[in-house]
Amino acid sequence: MHTGNYGDWSQYYRIHPAIDQILASWSEPQKIVVHKLVNKYGLPNETSSRRLIWHNNGPWKQTIVYLDTVPHNFPTPHLDFLKQTIDYKVPVELFDKVAQFDGSVYPDRTSGEVSAKCDKEEMNFLALNMVNEIVTGKRTVEGAKRFFAETAIKFHQGISSPFIEKFLFPKQTHTTDPDVRLF
Repeated sequence: MHTGNYGDWSQYYRIHPAIDQILASWSEPQKIVVHKLVNKYGLPNETSSRRLIWHNNGPWKQTIVYLDTVPHNFPTPHLDFLKQTIDYKVPVELFDKVAQFDGSVYPDRTSGEVSAKCDKEEMNFLALNMVNEIVTGKRTVEGAKRFFAETAIKFHQGISSPFIEKFLFPKQTHTTDPDVRLF
């Protein structure tokens, strides 16, 4: 299985004794991503033997790096372990379209959030930018899948895109939906 080009973990310096101890038994891809996140956002706010969590780091409401991985074949085989969340209201009638686009994108109606889970932050930016394109009617599910795959191929070839660098839509607020009380 292709796990991406992460480089060699041994080239990185130690992060923090407690985090280094947690990461000692983790696989190299997660170690590389954690190192990149620490360099970009600082130390995680929460740690356990199975996950590291950042809150309100950069554009993200939450970032979690998991020890456990999930195989994912879109757009090419890789392992999902980096989950990043933003406040974003996906209309309930579009949940199916979001699921058809990418099974590793998770809208949460009650909390008013959407998360993307992949192996690279850039691909999470791309996935959530495509969710916005689907929600706003700029792309069909098929068009978003095709654009995602093309952009991911270019990224792996060293070609950047605004879609993998940041969110191309305004930050949303007041996105929660506590639903209707029945009793």
